[in-house]
Amino acid sequence: MPEISRFLGISITMYFNDHMPPHFHAEYNNQEAAFAIENLSIIAGSLPPRITGFVIEWASLHQNELMTNWNLLNTKGIFNKVPPLV
Repeated sequence: MPEISRFLGISITMYFNDHMPPHFHAEYNNQEAAFAIENLSIIAGSLPPRITGFVIEWASLHQNELMTNWNLLNTKGIFNKVPPLV
C-alpha cells in the first residue's frame, strides 16, 4: 500500500485497484479511517477528532491530487507523493 503523504504522525495511503468510492486511508497511532475523496467524509474506521480535522484540512487542499492518484493507481499502478500539511 503506497504511502502518498506523512505529516504530524499521520500516514496517508491508497491501495492499488481498491473498491469504490474513490478514497484514501489515514493511520495514526494504530487507528485507521478511510475518507471519501469526493466529500472527505469517513467511510470506514475512526480517528481522534483532532486528527480527523488535520486529515480533512490536508485533503481539502489536495483533493485534485488525491483524485489523480486514485486514477493513476487504478489504471497504471503508479502514484505521486502529495505534500504534507504544514
